[in-house]
Amino acid sequence: MLLLYFSAFAVGLSGAMMPGSLLTYVIRKALSNGAKAGLIVVLGHGILEASLVTLIFLGFDRLLKSDTAQIVIGITGGLLLCLMGIKMAVDAYRNKVKVEVGSGKAEGGSMVLSSIVLSAANPYFLLWWAIIGLGFIMQAHASFGYPGVIIYYCGHISADLAWYSLVSFVVGKTRKFIKEKPYRIIIAILGCLLVFFGVRFIYDAAEKLIKII
Repeated sequence: MLLLYFSAFAVGLSGAMMPGSLLTYVIRKALSNGAKAGLIVVLGHGILEASLVTLIFLGFDRLLKSDTAQIVIGITGGLLLCLMGIKMAVDAYRNKVKVEVGSGKAEGGSMVLSSIVLSAANPYFLLWWAIIGLGFIMQAHASFGYPGVIIYYCGHISADLAWYSLVSFVVGKTRKFIKEKPYRIIIAILGCLLVFFGVRFIYDAAEKLIKII
């Protein structure tokens, strides 16, 4: 189960670290609200993800046990992971990975609610959970049952918590984001890791397909 946890952590970290609306929001709120911003934002993000995992089980319980569905989702999710990983690595190499720190002007409204809205409004987030997240959950369920799904979720949300808390702490204390070169290197490494998981998805799906044939 430790391998499952750290796999979920690594994949979750690759998504959390990529520039996007939620990362930008965390930085802005850290500038105006301090180091606690990351923890509060992750709370809202985690509520939404827990809801999605629950909905997946309510709507796709039979699907989780279907070999055909596992093959289709495994191949589709694997290909998407490979494409995402390659894009991350290439963008990092070409210096196309940038994060806007912003001015730190105070904003009103609930950070928990805002993080839920920002996450739900992100098409990439919904696509990830509909295909890739579902694939990981199916694997976790097949290996360890419901405890495996809980472990996977804990690993995934731990990545968000670790990264956004670190960002909000650094930005809140220093008023600056991580240096560009180390950030690009980390993104490139995580991109390669996504490709690895994508290939493993496809390989596992191919094995199931061969058994059926």
